[in-house]
Amino acid sequence: MSPRWEPNPDIRTGRHIASSLHAHLVFVTKHRRGILDDGMLKRCEEIMREVCGKFEAELREFNGDADHVHLLVHYPPKVALSKLINSLKGVSSRLLRAEYTGRTNQVGMGSVFWSRSYFASSCGGAPLTVIRQYVEAQKRPR
Repeated sequence: MSPRWEPNPDIRTGRHIASSLHAHLVFVTKHRRGILDDGMLKRCEEIMREVCGKFEAELREFNGDADHVHLLVHYPPKVALSKLINSLKGVSSRLLRAEYTGRTNQVGMGSVFWSRSYFASSCGGAPLTVIRQYVEAQKRPR
């Protein structure tokens, strides 16, 4: 690479592709039960970092509250976001229920940790209005 170009850590490059895909994810506990404490959130973050690593994705940010977690994930284009989400929720649910059995049984979580629903939003890059203006400004051949 030319010395005048500084590599951008937000842009993943491959043989024939350059991409910058980020997703903001929110997972809510079943029935919004306030089960998560600081220790569980730290363990949940560790688990989710490991899962992201297996998908060649990067967990950029993680935080949460008693009944939900927020993730900012940087992932490659070959990863289907729904598959990553399914794995994040499945693995973390299984491990957290196993490691915190007393706590999950105490609030009646049963065999389910996360709600079936989730929030996912693409993020990063230019705002849609800027991209729309850029596309409209392209010169179409006559």
